[in-house]
Amino acid sequence: MAMMRLRREDPRVVGSFRLHRRLGAGGMGVVYLGSDRRGQRVALKVIRPDLAEDQEFRSRFAREVSAARRIRGGCTARLVAADLEADRPWFATQYVPGPSLHDKVNESGPLPAAQVASIGAALAEGLVAVHEAGVVHRDLKPSNILLSPKGPRIIDFGIAWATGASTLTHVGTAVGSPGFLAPEQVRGAAVTPATDVFALGATLAYAATADSPFGQGSSEVMLYRVVHEEPLLDTVHAALAPLVHACLVKSPEDRPSTLQLSLRLKEIAAREARGLSDGGDPAPGARAAWHGERPGTGRSASGARPAGERRPRDPMQQRTQRDTVGWERERAASAPRASTPRSARSTTSGTPRAARAARDTAHPTGNGSRRDARPPRRPTAPPAQRGGERPANGRPTGPRPAARRGRPGGLGPAARKRRLLRQRLIVFVTVTLLVALGIAVAQGCEGPARGLGSSSVQVP
Repeated sequence: MAMMRLRREDPRVVGSFRLHRRLGAGGMGVVYLGSDRRGQRVALKVIRPDLAEDQEFRSRFAREVSAARRIRGGCTARLVAADLEADRPWFATQYVPGPSLHDKVNESGPLPAAQVASIGAALAEGLVAVHEAGVVHRDLKPSNILLSPKGPRIIDFGIAWATGASTLTHVGTAVGSPGFLAPEQVRGAAVTPATDVFALGATLAYAATADSPFGQGSSEVMLYRVVHEEPLLDTVHAALAPLVHACLVKSPEDRPSTLQLSLRLKEIAAREARGLSDGGDPAPGARAAWHGERPGTGRSASGARPAGERRPRDPMQQRTQRDTVGWERERAASAPRASTPRSARSTTSGTPRAARAARDTAHPTGNGSRRDARPPRRPTAPPAQRGGERPANGRPTGPRPAARRGRPGGLGPAARKRRLLRQRLIVFVTVTLLVALGIAVAQGCEGPARGLGSSSVQVP
């Protein structure tokens, strides 16, 4: 914020604060940089002498300061002290270091959409606290928004007014800034929180385009455009244009609330920060975000798809489906034929007759001997069914029993039957050979014994 030296007519001490520099001047008075005895810096505003002599203005100013004391929130400059009975009434707020939004845009040009949305979300959140305190700012504009290191801050509640109060009308008094005033302010109607929503929309448009949404001109021309003409938002980023346009509608009842603005602007800021807007024409996505749709999907927040839209295929889901079909086919093929009716085999065998014939002719032998000679594959349950889920056909697909899992190889019933027959045959052959060998050994030992006995009898 630009600072100027104190002029000769400026006071050096106001209340308990020592003044150091001029921060600016407005229609109600001059703002100074001051500090107290502890070194706390404040922005102190002293009312103009001609307004200080007006008792009606003093009473209204007292109500405004009282309302400002009730504001709680981190997006506003906290009221520190005030003296309503002084010759020139004054009040001091917390000093916020950093340039104003007006100076920032004037030096750097239009801000990116993500930064505009982030600033707007913080300002809308600050206005929530202001309105909950029963206060309407009535003069929200880029020069009254300071960009501090901790985020934007709303300052200058000099013409703020309690909700439902009449407008501040006085000869020579600046009620607001042309181009940022709401139509109801121009007409002299009562202000509401929607008045600040209009000013916030105009402020966001200025941050995005470096110009007022109602152009430039004299005060009378600007006020006429605010009441009777539509804002110019052609150069506003398409992600923000629908939301800004909703803030600038003529009827206060049709404008969004500050809470809705805060939520929507946070969504836009996050989306723009991730770079989801490719710089083209994201207006449909922005309109979808304002109307409760998911950006880029064309679907509502509930997730419903439009009629005729096909769900994209998931490669993992396709793989799981293939594994499920293969596993079901192998399990059906390995089941005994006696336990499965012909009609069931025709639907669960998994391979049509024509496909089997074509597959058999692909082998050199033509009879499928190579296929039958291969060891059967171990049927494995698909990943989607290992957790105990049950498919649509009603067959249990949970974990296999421990006894079944413990068998070597995890073969099917037919393979296990063949293996058992081979084992029995080997055992039978082995036992037969051992018996035959035992008989042969026994006969060989008995022959020599008989020969020895007969020779001993014949000796003289």
